[in-house]
Amino acid sequence: MAKSKFEYVRLFEADDRCLPNTWIVVRVDGKGFHKFSTEHEYEKPNDIKALSLMNRAATSVMEEFKDVCLAYGQSDEYSFVFRKETQAYSRRSAKLSTNVCSLFTSAFVYYWNEYFPTSKPRYPPVFDGRTVLYPSNQNIRDYLSWRQADCHINNLYNTTFWTLILKGGLTPAEAESKLKGTLSGDKNEILFSQFGINYNTEPEMLRKGTVLVRRKIPVALPNGGTREKSQIVQEHVDIIGDEFWNTNTHLLTVT
Repeated sequence: MAKSKFEYVRLFEADDRCLPNTWIVVRVDGKGFHKFSTEHEYEKPNDIKALSLMNRAATSVMEEFKDVCLAYGQSDEYSFVFRKETQAYSRRSAKLSTNVCSLFTSAFVYYWNEYFPTSKPRYPPVFDGRTVLYPSNQNIRDYLSWRQADCHINNLYNTTFWTLILKGGLTPAEAESKLKGTLSGDKNEILFSQFGINYNTEPEMLRKGTVLVRRKIPVALPNGGTREKSQIVQEHVDIIGDEFWNTNTHLLTVT
């Protein structure tokens, strides 16, 4: 490629390659989604269609980026875990975060009508993205545990908050005041004693979030045999304890 006298400006570009042998997490997070969910009339406290759309957008990311071994999503956020040894975009942080974030956002819009067939986005949704590195297997597990614990805390609060409003007749200010200083047990008691709701029977996707994981699944062949094929599997399971990781030992193994 021919060079010009202006080539020197490339020297101002920062080298943002991620450290080798570290887990790379790209997290996308909705910007101003409290307003977005209100203006698009999301059901409260949770809109299954909106969460399913988020899962579809995340699946699109995993279909494109084969080195994403696992993704975890809840509410208006999704975390994508790149394998330690990935060389995608030469491990450049900005390239990874911008490509994941832009694909997620475009897929969110592209598949909107599949989940909201009678409406269209009133304005473009916005997601921000960031790249974070985790050096050890325990670090990446703790990160995902943090996000799932956050899902539980926020969903229990939101479920109780909106139940007080929609079924209890309180105003948002009154519901917020009633829940101020309460613990998880207090919220569970409010739901059960006042409204007959057992929080533990609420859909697992709401309580635990969504895990997208690559797993080899037996696929039938035309000749009657089977072969294993890597597929993206969607689950709503606990990822804080050991059972998930003992079942999916391939996730933390460097290939």
